[in-house]
Amino acid sequence: MLTLFHHPLFASCRFIRLAFGEYGEDLSLIEEKPWARRREFLQLNPAATLPVLLAEADEPIVGASVIAEYVDETRGALKRDKRLMAENPITRAEIRRLVDWYLVKADGEVTRHLVRERALKPHMPPEHGGGSPNSTAIRAARANIRQHMKYTNWLAGTRNWLAGPRLTYADLAAAASISVLDYMGEIDWSEHGAAKEWYTRMKSRPSFRPLLADRFRGLTPASHYADLDF
Repeated sequence: MLTLFHHPLFASCRFIRLAFGEYGEDLSLIEEKPWARRREFLQLNPAATLPVLLAEADEPIVGASVIAEYVDETRGALKRDKRLMAENPITRAEIRRLVDWYLVKADGEVTRHLVRERALKPHMPPEHGGGSPNSTAIRAARANIRQHMKYTNWLAGTRNWLAGPRLTYADLAAAASISVLDYMGEIDWSEHGAAKEWYTRMKSRPSFRPLLADRFRGLTPASHYADLDF
């Protein structure tokens, strides 16, 4: 069994868990606190970022996009009916664009800041950046949520899946990012009907069940978080 160093509230880590779940593979999970810069973890990834996959022969593969390419080459190419990356190069480019949108742009504008301020800082020692939440950072992140949800709503309303007719990495990246915000109760679903319908389909997939069972110490999920029908 492969091992994934992850954090349960990092969208990039959830993305990789979903990818392996779609291919029916279990992962051995090790929760990592990257801000602690644990020596053993730094030996795997000197950058101290997540996720990190210990692949065959315990070779570390670092970063969500890099791991996703590895999964596609070692799993997707062999299971074309379930492949999460398209065969067509133009569609592949669109999938990669949307993965970047949710795991880099949305994360940098919204998700990362809310996770840090609301979930992580209260449990981090001061020398690692812990302390009281920064209300200015929280307000700024919340101000950006609506635009990202409007865009997701447009994608879901104009396409069967976010990048086209089939489920792809784009859907997994978006669902991973949105699931973190949904856990924290940060999304007003009443304004985004198409996105809600798409996300309901994502939540109903077997690969999503482990994420719906996730709980983070000191932060109770929204009451509807694990409800498939909201």
